[in-house]
Amino acid sequence: MNRSLPQPRGVQAPGSPSRRRMIGAGLATVWLPSRHAFGDPLLTFPLSIRGHRIRAELADTPESRMTGLMGRRSLPQDTGMLFVFDQPAPQAMWMKNTYVPLSVAFITADGRILNIEDMSPQTEDVHPSAGSVLYALEMERGWFARKGIRAGDRVEGIARFSKSRR
Repeated sequence: MNRSLPQPRGVQAPGSPSRRRMIGAGLATVWLPSRHAFGDPLLTFPLSIRGHRIRAELADTPESRMTGLMGRRSLPQDTGMLFVFDQPAPQAMWMKNTYVPLSVAFITADGRILNIEDMSPQTEDVHPSAGSVLYALEMERGWFARKGIRAGDRVEGIARFSKSRR
């Protein structure tokens, strides 16, 4: 069956200019990571599903969505990454250059989980959503199953990230 899905996240070099911003301070120049660069734990947002609390890093730009959790060797407990897309559409994820086994929940615009897929590290297997979604939430592989979370469950706190609400 031929599906016309968007390409999965691509590779973005962590030190490339689009991933960092330069701030000049007198004679010194200081490089500061963008707000999405490789998991600053201070920049997480609370979500919950069926009473289970999550701290989610935000991937809401093309660059941050392409990079995702690539290069990570571990994730803190109950922490993941929330991908916010520009509009509802079929989406797909892969695990190129990603070392942590992950599960991804594809989430509709109204905050309901459409499907959950388990993904193996360092593979280019495509894991598609079962339909149009506005969000995807990546967590450590098995996290959703261990918490009894499944398709149809609602993600609380997600609506504030919709691009139409900004």
